[in-house]
Amino acid sequence: MTTVAFTLNGKPITADVQPRTHLGDFLRDIQRLSGTHLGCEHGVCGACTVLLNGAPARSCITLAVACDGLEVTTIEGFDDDTVMGDLREAFTREHGLQCGFCTPGMLIAARDIVLRLPRANERKIREELSGNLCRCTGYVGIVNAVASVVDKHSQTASVRPAPAVQIQPDQMPPMATFAPAERAATALKADTPPLAENAGQPAMQAGKSTQGWTRFEESFVIAQPRAHVWELFGDIPRVAGCLPGAQVLSHDGRTVKGRMTTKLGPISASFAGSAVIERDPANWSGTIIGAGSDGGSGSRTKGEIAYRLESIDQDTATRVDVTVLYSLQGALAQFSRSGLAQEFARHLVGQFASNIRSQFGASETAQNPQASSLVVSKVLWSMAKDWIRRIFVRSS
Repeated sequence: MTTVAFTLNGKPITADVQPRTHLGDFLRDIQRLSGTHLGCEHGVCGACTVLLNGAPARSCITLAVACDGLEVTTIEGFDDDTVMGDLREAFTREHGLQCGFCTPGMLIAARDIVLRLPRANERKIREELSGNLCRCTGYVGIVNAVASVVDKHSQTASVRPAPAVQIQPDQMPPMATFAPAERAATALKADTPPLAENAGQPAMQAGKSTQGWTRFEESFVIAQPRAHVWELFGDIPRVAGCLPGAQVLSHDGRTVKGRMTTKLGPISASFAGSAVIERDPANWSGTIIGAGSDGGSGSRTKGEIAYRLESIDQDTATRVDVTVLYSLQGALAQFSRSGLAQEFARHLVGQFASNIRSQFGASETAQNPQASSLVVSKVLWSMAKDWIRRIFVRSS
């Protein structure tokens, strides 16, 4: 058993739980908060959505021990919340529920839309709710209910942006856009998705609006002189081959087309698209700006990566500082805001750094650019072993 302490619906709690217990079971079986419904238990249907530090997350794929020190809010924690009150009334008025199984998670996702996207139209609402499945209503009543509350709050001074979640370097969101993303192999020749506006000016540096985007930073060290690392980063196929699931199909030195393939439980996604690459030798820095979509899940992504190489230890080693800014929409959008996704990204960055290091070793073990999909379950198993190891170290 492991002792965890966090805030649950505004009240501090402490409990002993098994390391393998996911948050959904902990809430229902131990805390007796049955408003959180468990459906697929694979993070797909959205019925178990709760808030972690103010951001929607799937409780069925979030371990309870991973919530230590966080703030958890379930559907029972919104009694005095004005937006949630309006949404409950709207769902009743617009007949936005029938069996009610999806409703708690749907309401929490809808509240996030109202606060985070105060000008969302019907299409945007449908995109944001695509990660919450309903088998009864056909979504018309749900969308109408959310739209009415968005309209009400956009006309009053009560609209406030959702509080930003403070993400530490070791709790990062996923690296889905670190490599060029694409739509479908058959669409590459004629109609690739548009790149971010003003591709030569990254939004994170040009002061553009980034509402609804996720940002994180990470660093790792390569035991090689900076010039050697800089040369490697200029070799697009080799760098892409270090990221599991990434594949470069064509490039001309500044633009690249490729694919990022992932598999999470029953969901397989192959993002296809294009990216623009800029390198600044004077500052040992570069940017990658791209966009792509997956036809199977209907998900779309666009993002920017900025990196900088710093010489350390008298140029015997190089620190790589990476900043990622991305937006993910569609069925996979909810994963980008979950605590599990943040932990998953930390492991993915570590794997990428390890593969980069192997490029300078005697045997190159990095993934081939033609590698198949990134099987997330393998990474999750690695994460589980890491969690167990940390728990034993902390308890010893």
